[in-house]
Amino acid sequence: QVQLVESGGGLVQPGGSLRLSCAASGFTFSIYAMSWYRQAPGKERELVAAVTSDGGSTNYADSVKGRFTISRDNAKNTVYLQMNSLKPDDTAMYYCNARRRSLLIYDYWGQGTQVTVSS
Repeated sequence: QVQLVESGGGLVQPGGSLRLSCAASGFTFSIYAMSWYRQAPGKERELVAAVTSDGGSTNYADSVKGRFTISRDNAKNTVYLQMNSLKPDDTAMYYCNARRRSLLIYDYWGQGTQVTVSS
């Protein structure tokens, strides 16, 4: 059974930091690209950051470049999102995604973790 379980969200003041984790199970984590998405109320889900299966390449939304860092530990089947200098606009539900393209597209989602940036 495939599971992606996010943790680490919460309430933080502007300028603060949080580290999100996503623990994966039920599939071969090391061959999947991993991403973090977010969705704020009334807005579409957007890609925040992504990392290749081997961790060798990353990309970020312009709005988080220089503030967020995605990383993965294939030995622990976990992907992380370090979020620094948080802003109220970062408030959203954050989702972990695992994706692999071969003959088929394999696409898995977690349930999300809420991040609220407010004073």
